Amino acid sequence: MNATPETDTVDVLAARADTPAAEHGVFLDSAGSSLPPQRVVETVVGHLRREAEVGGYRAARERSEDLAAVRTSVETLIGAPTGTVALSDSATRAWCDFFYAVPLSPGDRILVSTVEYATNAIAALQRARATGAVVDTIPVDPSGRIDLEALERMMDDRVALVSLVHAPTNGGLLNPVREIVDLAHRHGALVLLDACQSVGQIALDVDELGVDALSGTGRKWLRGPRGTGFLHIAPSVLDTLEPRSLDLHSASWTGPDSYTVADDARRFETWEHDVAARLGLGAAVDLLLELGPSAVEAAVRARAERLRNALAEVRGIAVHDLGEHHTGIVTFTVEGVAPAAVKDALADRDVTVSVSPASSTLLDMTARGLDSLVRASPHYFLTLDQIDHAVDECRALTSQR
Repeated sequence: MNATPETDTVDVLAARADTPAAEHGVFLDSAGSSLPPQRVVETVVGHLRREAEVGGYRAARERSEDLAAVRTSVETLIGAPTGTVALSDSATRAWCDFFYAVPLSPGDRILVSTVEYATNAIAALQRARATGAVVDTIPVDPSGRIDLEALERMMDDRVALVSLVHAPTNGGLLNPVREIVDLAHRHGALVLLDACQSVGQIALDVDELGVDALSGTGRKWLRGPRGTGFLHIAPSVLDTLEPRSLDLHSASWTGPDSYTVADDARRFETWEHDVAARLGLGAAVDLLLELGPSAVEAAVRARAERLRNALAEVRGIAVHDLGEHHTGIVTFTVEGVAPAAVKDALADRDVTVSVSPASSTLLDMTARGLDSLVRASPHYFLTLDQIDHAVDECRALTSQR
């Protein structure tokens, strides 16, 4: 069996042994919600069983050190200083918690990218309506990436925040980060990086990126449980922001009319959370650290490139990925077959993909005249034989027209 590219340093056989479902069919939806490894499943289920034995409070106290270690693991994964990561129930919650904490006044500008995710765009429009701020869109260059020269011309001292999507949900594009951060910081603007689709498949270092905040999810490329996410806040801005809501975990009630906010990123957390899921997130991050983020990035990229290149050679299939540097997301359409129908037909053949609708990235999809796309996202636990089989099944759809 052609199990792994020569450049792989990830033990794909061990990964598959830890992911029994990977043996059945071809799973190409890690950009949606990936297959969790056994250690994550056992961690989550084991804690739920313990809660059933002794109750949630005692079970959580027994794992207090392990819970604290989850933050440490995430900080290690993204190269963040101690105390700068808050754990959350989703990337959406994490992104919004930071975004809504940034002060905005009439005339302030929020810059978004053309591949902005719908949740981010809606939040920006809502706050602009409430505060009198303005939302402007950053143009892209011919490759589809953010146009740095255009961004430089847009920057002024009224820009309060740049919302940057690292890897869009609807294609293999990877946006530059450090160059955008440097431009924004020269004008005193903050940069919030949506790393929902990059964390777990791309090696990240927040010190190198220089962003003021970064949000990520557990369920996608990290292979963690649903209902988990995290927020990193740079030390330079952490003390300047107070979350829109606080509780007895994120703050302390110090007197009848006073309180103090937590002095680290925990000010963006809440006391109540899914303990089992959070422990599962820690197990997923620890596995990635064991495998090596750079090794996983290389393995994902090799599989995605094989899939992308093979699909591009099939008559009747159009690949729609933009950018010069690609991620593990591969988007395509089959001539004469709606993406939703492609998804269903492939599901009948035990190939799992998803559909990216125009409503999720409205600006980009409208500009490109696309209603929806088929999205395939292979992870490192797939063999090359499985990638090739998925291509064959897609090819079969073109011959049935």
